[in-house]
Amino acid sequence: MKKLLLVFFLLVLGFKSFAQELNFTVTINAERSRIQNTDVFNQMKSSFEQFLNGRSWTGDEYRPEERIRGNLLITIGDVPQVGTYNATVQIQVLRPIYGTNYESLTFNFADRNWNFQYLDSQPLEFNRFTYLNNITSLLAFYAHIALGIDYDSFESRGGNPYFEIANDIVNNAQQSGRPGWGQSATDRRNRYWLINDIYTSSVFGKIRDAYYLYHRQGMDILLIDEDQAYNNILEAIRILAEANETQPNGIFTISFMDAKSDEIAQVLKNASFELRSEAVELLLEVDPNNARKYNDLLEG
Repeated sequence: MKKLLLVFFLLVLGFKSFAQELNFTVTINAERSRIQNTDVFNQMKSSFEQFLNGRSWTGDEYRPEERIRGNLLITIGDVPQVGTYNATVQIQVLRPIYGTNYESLTFNFADRNWNFQYLDSQPLEFNRFTYLNNITSLLAFYAHIALGIDYDSFESRGGNPYFEIANDIVNNAQQSGRPGWGQSATDRRNRYWLINDIYTSSVFGKIRDAYYLYHRQGMDILLIDEDQAYNNILEAIRILAEANETQPNGIFTISFMDAKSDEIAQVLKNASFELRSEAVELLLEVDPNNARKYNDLLEG
């Protein structure tokens, strides 16, 4: 009987390990805070990582090696009072490319306006339908953005369920009056506009199709059918350029290029000159700040 119980518990524990989807590293830079005792930040890091990585966010099973890797860099700006923090957050999400050891940066976004209250050993709870606090709302929001982006890169519009929850989180958090959650006219690079562009905008929502084309039909088949891969990557850039022409400087467009500009400049080096020429023309319209790296594609 004891052996049967042991096998049962091992199976249960094994199932739980399969269900955890995220593998995020949280880094907290508190140099500007001028707080001498850093124990609170060590506790904060551990608590935030446990919240992101220690729970099941979907109904799908994940093997440990399939978990979505990401980075969360939190820079503490100032501490107005004990337990209250003002911070910025940099979120990065990575995705493995089929048949290689290479990981592609799929999402790169700077959230510049986050304030929250945190006490040592504070329990972190999340409810999709209720705003509880500004920590779990932000962490859960980006957990679902990461899931949605990853699923979109493997299946056309596969991220819908997770973007829907991210949208719910924004709607619930607006009642808090905290910055970053509302329809601000002066701050269009916040959480509200991010999920608006990704999930509800008919213009920028098309960029989700570019994610699938670029990754599943482009990068993933680069070793199998190079020409088709390059054509699909170019089509993804066309979609991006079309959205940008309709509505310039959208937050989703910018975050796509922040993640992809270096990679595109490297990957397209071996494409035909004709394809590179068209790609560069489009990229210069979408992302002129990186003109030098795109123009380098035309050399030789």
